[in-house]
Amino acid sequence: MSIFLFDPGIEDHVGTPSSNLGDLIIQEAVNRELNSVFGRCDIHRVTTQSFPTPAHIRAARDSDFIFIGGTNLLTSRMNKYRQWKISPLQALRLRNTILLGVGWWQYQVDPNLYTRLMLKAAMSGKWRHSVRDEYTRTKLLGAGFANVINTGCPTTWPLADLPPDRIPKSKARDVLVCLTDYSKAPDLDSELLNTLIGSYENVWAWPQGRTDAAYLADLGLPVRLLNHSMASFREFLDSGADIDYVGTRLHGGIQCLLSGKRSLIIEIDNRAKEMAGDIGLPTAARADFEAIRRWIVGPTETRISLDGKAIAQWKEQFRNAGNR
Repeated sequence: MSIFLFDPGIEDHVGTPSSNLGDLIIQEAVNRELNSVFGRCDIHRVTTQSFPTPAHIRAARDSDFIFIGGTNLLTSRMNKYRQWKISPLQALRLRNTILLGVGWWQYQVDPNLYTRLMLKAAMSGKWRHSVRDEYTRTKLLGAGFANVINTGCPTTWPLADLPPDRIPKSKARDVLVCLTDYSKAPDLDSELLNTLIGSYENVWAWPQGRTDAAYLADLGLPVRLLNHSMASFREFLDSGADIDYVGTRLHGGIQCLLSGKRSLIIEIDNRAKEMAGDIGLPTAARADFEAIRRWIVGPTETRISLDGKAIAQWKEQFRNAGNR
């Protein structure tokens, strides 16, 4: 079984890991779910951040399956803003690409004709597509795709098996915060940090993005900074530290939930907001400090509700194909 994967965890054609470490969290989830369906298989990986080469397109066409693994790749104006970098000719040659937990970039108008034609050319009409949220499913329905299932983001799928008492209800001693280098709001972010400094014994910060640490330094508030690495993040979560998570980074927050940490994700775009409505992801509006302070004081109960039938439906379609 050979699989061609447009991989969010690499940022160029030589396999450099993405500097946004949230992409590596998505990459890990995509790998886990593909392995759970197909077992051991040969995966050919390319980035979505650069146009594929002719050799990549040939490799895709020679593969049993072509997948896009998560992240915000779909937009309503692909002729103007390409999160997924492919040309019309490349889309026509791909034809059978399957979505795995893919989402729509921000709130937008309906897809234009160019986008609808591009998606019709590139995406499979046979296999069901897995999307991150109901907003994305609705956008694709409007673009003419009936074969779309809202499974939620694959990074969240293990939360379905998390025991209800695994995530504490009461406020922790310390807090871990993440801010976002591409969505700066110095006044709001400073107020958030000051709120956390006044509420917890220690405020730790993990720079998920390439320049998150520089942004935190510019704000000039006392936080204890972790290294910009997955190893540093995982070591901290595994250390037994008594922490909550509060921050604008979605996948940093999801990873904290997976590690049994009480977590509040601050909404900066459609991703966290839509996932809150779909699966009960704990979130707060960016400027709603009353809600943020109320959550900090607690107690709060984390109730994630994933659609297990939708996830199983998406996986089961490949079972016989994986055994051929």
